[in-house]
Amino acid sequence: MLVVVDVVAQRVRTTWTKRSRGGPSAAVRNRVPIAFPLPPGVALHEVDVDESTGFSPRFAARPLGELDGVVLREADGVLSVLVTPSPRGMPKRNWPRSPVRLERGEWLRWQINQRFGPVCSCGSDWSYRLETLNLAYGGRADFTGKPTRSVTELGDLR
Repeated sequence: MLVVVDVVAQRVRTTWTKRSRGGPSAAVRNRVPIAFPLPPGVALHEVDVDESTGFSPRFAARPLGELDGVVLREADGVLSVLVTPSPRGMPKRNWPRSPVRLERGEWLRWQINQRFGPVCSCGSDWSYRLETLNLAYGGRADFTGKPTRSVTELGDLR
């Protein structure tokens, strides 16, 4: 396992069903921030925001090694970051994708949305997810500000 030092990340996952695709629930969902203040001393700040909780955020601090779906490679003072979306999600994304290269002091915001099929054939709903990765290399960042680099992969979720 590659060990990358001096990286701070925040992942904000907002999840909903068709009940929040329009109307008042969609308005609440659309007000969910894509970044939150970062607690001190945290390497990975996970924020889950879900329709089932009325879009109230739940926070967790985790080790950076638990940042699944993200490939980090550090070489010669440059960090390469590649986000790999869930293979179960739709729409499918074009491959191969290029990693984003960060120099020390820079930070990245990578957003991707996906739709997921019903878990069973018992009539459960499709689910939808907007995932935002805020990642800083070489120090802390104010993720509520403007990123140095950004990648937006927002597809039509129908």
